Order: sequence, then C-alpha cells, then structure tokens
Amino acid sequence: MSAKTTPPAQWAGTALAGLFAVTGTLHFLRPAIFDAIVPRGLPGSSRMWTWASGMAEFLLAGLVASRFRNLGGLLSAVFLVAVFPANVRTVRVVRRQPPTVRLIALARLPLQAPLIALALRVGRGEDGTR
Repeated sequence: MSAKTTPPAQWAGTALAGLFAVTGTLHFLRPAIFDAIVPRGLPGSSRMWTWASGMAEFLLAGLVASRFRNLGGLLSAVFLVAVFPANVRTVRVVRRQPPTVRLIALARLPLQAPLIALALRVGRGEDGTR
C-alpha cells in the first residue's frame, strides 16, 4: 500500500516505532540531557541508565516495526509507564531554564497517556495489522 492509501490505524505502529527510533538516537547523541533526569535512587551511573534506556527504545522500535509488533506495543506501554518518573524529574531539572524549555517539559507529562494508549492499541493489534 502506498502512503496515500494506508489506513490511518496502520500509522499507529509506524509512528510508535519512529518515535522510539528518534528518542533512542537522542540518548546517544545528547546523553547529558538524559543523564540529568535519571531518578537519583537508581543504582549505577546516570550514563548507564541513559544508554540502557536508549537501547531499550531501539529494541522497542525494532519490535514494533517487525512481525512482533503486538509484543512490541505491549512492552512499549510498560516502558512508557516506567520512564514517567524521569519525565516528572525533567520538570524539576529545567525550572531555571527559559520558559519554552519549561513548557516543553510540562507538556510531556500529559502526552504520556496518549502514547501509552497508542502503544496498547498496537499491542492489541488494533492498528490494522493483525
């Protein structure tokens, strides 16, 4: 199917895989940004968690883009719930940044719910690919 004739529901998995591929790449290109938001109570270094979460995002992108997309969708939902504390920490970390940066950090919080819903939709095969 061409992009013009692909049903909108099928874009759910593609969008999720693309999101994880981009954010996974950012974990390696700009790790300091992510190091700063790793919750302090976790064992090991912040950089280790930054790299581990970046690798997890690459793995999820690959699963969602493969024949294992349903498993990838469900694991993506679990991952998005697990990283929510880092998104909350982001709001505290950027409190002295320019207003635009603070607004983006705040906007990420309510966006997590629709991303989790999207991942669950893919996990249940409701993206038109089953």
